[in-house]
Amino acid sequence: MEVNHINMQTDNGDPDRPAHPGIFPTHEAGKSDHQPAECSVDFPVSVVLPAGGTGERTGLQTPKQFCSFLGRPLISYTIQAFERVSWIQSVVVVVAKENMDLMTDIAQRFQHRKVRAVPGGSTRHRSICNGVLALGEGEEERPKVVIIHDAVRPFVEEDFLYKITMAAKEQGAAGAIRPLVSTVIATTSEGYLDHSLERAKYRASEMPQGFTYDVIYQAYQRCSESDFEFGTECLHLALQYCGTNAKLIQGPPTLWKVTYKRDLAAAESIIKDTLSRSACVITGESAQAVTLAGALQKAVGALDTELDVIPDLMGENGRYLLTDWNFIQVSVNSPCLSEVEALLTDLEAANRALLHPLVVIWVHLSGSDELSVSGRVAEPAAIMDLASAAKLRNILLYGIQLHQSKDTERWEKSMLRVAEITSALIRERSPALVGQLLQA
Repeated sequence: MEVNHINMQTDNGDPDRPAHPGIFPTHEAGKSDHQPAECSVDFPVSVVLPAGGTGERTGLQTPKQFCSFLGRPLISYTIQAFERVSWIQSVVVVVAKENMDLMTDIAQRFQHRKVRAVPGGSTRHRSICNGVLALGEGEEERPKVVIIHDAVRPFVEEDFLYKITMAAKEQGAAGAIRPLVSTVIATTSEGYLDHSLERAKYRASEMPQGFTYDVIYQAYQRCSESDFEFGTECLHLALQYCGTNAKLIQGPPTLWKVTYKRDLAAAESIIKDTLSRSACVITGESAQAVTLAGALQKAVGALDTELDVIPDLMGENGRYLLTDWNFIQVSVNSPCLSEVEALLTDLEAANRALLHPLVVIWVHLSGSDELSVSGRVAEPAAIMDLASAAKLRNILLYGIQLHQSKDTERWEKSMLRVAEITSALIRERSPALVGQLLQA
């Protein structure tokens, strides 16, 4: 078997790597996941996302909230985490004035329906204040609760948002906390140890934070210029100027913040891993294709990827178009790419690739005695042309040609290798390999 240009290296994990979210939101913008009854909210809730930072600590010229991976800026992932929640009515993104057009373009390009961009201020508190004031303007109903969150924390989950929202409604303010990882020390002006704090008594303040609109509005109306200029903690303003003692709720480890350049790589890795957990295998009416899919299903299962095998995408099977991010079309002794073309048409109609790149792998099982890429088998040029057109729609098309062997041991090795190639393509989602016809 011959495989070209595939890096099969595996990631053995890193104990310092940010925690993986249990469920990462992967549904379409503006659409909501199924919600349990306890997450029902019957009052208006809005979000303010301060996104005016320059991202100096990443060492990049582009502010981190606008850095892209998998063809999409970081801030779009964070917005999606809120837009998928049906009981959140709007998201106000506060950006630097020079980035207003960029933010408007992102909202339009990724069809963020609940988003409104407003210009920020010179400091964090000034920007958040602008966002809060914007929620009190316009025709939209003023929210009962305002959630404030960082634009560079993309993995916030709905169940935790619900806890913050309900606690804020009852107490006036609520915020996420996490245990301190390191001991906090104080130093002298000469750079020597002064004293240390008992770590068990302290917590790290995190996001999201929630407030009733009246509390956060009044806090900003009453706070000082010094607070606006140097302060960063919204919960402190609520306590100092409104007497509102926030309810503190321990958050999950997924609330980590993209701060450094390496965090962008970690976020991309998490999203890739989430998107690669499952795939849909389409067999058509061929018994051989079903047998091949079964063997592939068994081989891929050992690589932590779950495969669902279906004959087509008709009827109830059409739901896979709205839930899966990876599709494997199996063809037996067919030189025609019409099945793949039909699949690409269905995926384009479902509009899934808007948020994440979709992967389509065409596995062609040849019963001939020769490994030929001509004659009965589709020409590589045809696959390349189809893949080039699909790539413009954020769909990554790959091809694998498999030779039917009568030797059982050789066949099993071939199937394992196809499974490895398939898993690598799904996991890496590499545009560089699009359109290539790999031999197995």
